[in-house]
Amino acid sequence: MAQNKSKWILGLTTLIAVYHFFSVAQIHTFLGLFVPANVHLAISISSAMTLIFLLLPAFGKKHGEDTEAEGSFRRVPWYDWTLMASGLTGAGFVIFFHEAVLDYGEYGFLDTKGIILASMLAVPVLEAVRRTTGLALPIIILSFVAITVFQNFLPGLLYGQGFAVSNLLYSAYMGDAGIFGLPLGIAANIVIVFLIFGALMERAGASRWFMEMALALTGWSRGGPAKAAVVASAMFGSISGSPSGNSATTGVFTIPMMKKIGYTPAFAAAVEAVASTGGIILPPVMGAIAFIMAEWINTTYTAIVIAATVPAILYFLIVFVSVHLQARKDGIEALPRSELPKFWPVFIRGWYYLMPIGVLIYFLVIKTFPPGIAGIYTCAAVFATSFLAPREFWLTPARLVQAFDEGVRRWITVAAITAAVGIMIGALELSGVGIKVSRFIVDLAGGDLTMTLILVGLVSLIVGMGLDATPAYITLATLMAPALIQLDVPPMAAHLFVIYWGLASFYTPPTCIAVFITASIAGSKVWETGWEGVRLGIAAFLIPFAFVYNNGLLLQGGLEQIITGVTTAIIGAILLAGGIRGYIFGLLNVLQRLVLFGGGLLLIAPGILWPLIGLGASALVLLPKLSQLRVSGENA
Repeated sequence: MAQNKSKWILGLTTLIAVYHFFSVAQIHTFLGLFVPANVHLAISISSAMTLIFLLLPAFGKKHGEDTEAEGSFRRVPWYDWTLMASGLTGAGFVIFFHEAVLDYGEYGFLDTKGIILASMLAVPVLEAVRRTTGLALPIIILSFVAITVFQNFLPGLLYGQGFAVSNLLYSAYMGDAGIFGLPLGIAANIVIVFLIFGALMERAGASRWFMEMALALTGWSRGGPAKAAVVASAMFGSISGSPSGNSATTGVFTIPMMKKIGYTPAFAAAVEAVASTGGIILPPVMGAIAFIMAEWINTTYTAIVIAATVPAILYFLIVFVSVHLQARKDGIEALPRSELPKFWPVFIRGWYYLMPIGVLIYFLVIKTFPPGIAGIYTCAAVFATSFLAPREFWLTPARLVQAFDEGVRRWITVAAITAAVGIMIGALELSGVGIKVSRFIVDLAGGDLTMTLILVGLVSLIVGMGLDATPAYITLATLMAPALIQLDVPPMAAHLFVIYWGLASFYTPPTCIAVFITASIAGSKVWETGWEGVRLGIAAFLIPFAFVYNNGLLLQGGLEQIITGVTTAIIGAILLAGGIRGYIFGLLNVLQRLVLFGGGLLLIAPGILWPLIGLGASALVLLPKLSQLRVSGENA
């Protein structure tokens, strides 16, 4: 019986995946059918809520746990059927009575029936978010709803005219910024395609090939398995779109190897958590965030990729160098070459896994197709190239269904959150509180950009806790990025800033979802692993300040500014890693570490003077160490 139910769920998730593929590809237009945008989004949120109430219990789910990790079908209690029916009724009215919904738009208000229908949809959406992410986000949303309704009773910053619940429900049900607004549109037309793309790549064996390639490239050097973890997790994390899922997928291979050669369990787990998280900021895919940001700030995908490249390189450079220096500090040797895969045989065995990425770049950059359409072509490329792999990785109908199931299960969280965030955006626009919050942060910082960046960063870190990458970005783009834009920070830099700080929550205690996963694999303590992760992933906290003040790191501005900024930042990243690990050309004392750390920060800073000061201070530490190393080498 349970097996039949599981098959039924597989059929449902497959149907959802196929529907969204058909919708994104505009197949219905070829059939002479017209599907309004809000009807499509109503179908999308209906399918997501249905799966959530079928799969996820009201209580007992671990906070922040990926929905794909849940079991199959469960015994659904009456209240879940009630919530499901309520949500389907509210969304179903939009689907089946679209003309009546258009009438509401002309009236500018909801009648009693409309208020009931809007409430019937809004309540299940908020409950769906609670089940998939925990209490934090629903509380934030309801807080803004309460502020909007009771504004006229609130003091100071929050004071306003106040709006009736019916006004708020109209905004949520009918407004462009409501449930059926831009966030859900992005989830239904872009995110689902790329989450399925990541699942298809996993099923086709790409994760194993990336791991073997990383080992072949780096395994022969000191700390090779840790370096392989950084490379493999970066490459596959960019595709998968889920730091927690990536940590679990690659961590089972990399963490035991790191422990085997001498890294502590906490360090091994931290490396995997930080590298898996960083995959989300690594072009070209960036876990679909690049496409969302392009829509949000009205720019091109190519512009996002160009701007995000150098900061991502600096992030992984610090992690990579830290791994190498820790290996030298602890006397960890390389793996014997006999235990490592050879590069060319591995490359030849799986070169075709690069073809889908090439297809993606071709359709996005050269053909300038919309992201969703480009993603469909890319998924088709994964399917075709899978038959070049060993038979066990062929995307047969059964494996396709499994990939669809995995991708859709990951997507339902995003769909629920984006729909709920639409309610929050509607409340913010109606009440003006969003602008007031931005002004409050700026005023609290006294108009000082640095202090504003610190406040926005800390809030982004807190808000990002418990959310997956895509929902975290959408939430922060709504709440925090406007505060920076208000101080004339370019939208690109502002949005990248909140992404970096929001993602740092994946390895920063107390939530640190990625760390919980990797620590369980490594057998390490969560808090010890988390703080080690903060040290390894310090780039996520520092690099954003650098590219806000120096647009050259985003490959913007004059050629001289770009070359100078990138060069000094690379040197600074290496020095930062040395200061954090306490080793460059030998062990460093506390004072030497502080000098190198400070020198690294100054090298990342904009201009010429500060980097020169940082370089000079660092040279005072490094030149004597290098001289000692040379003398000891000659004596040897």
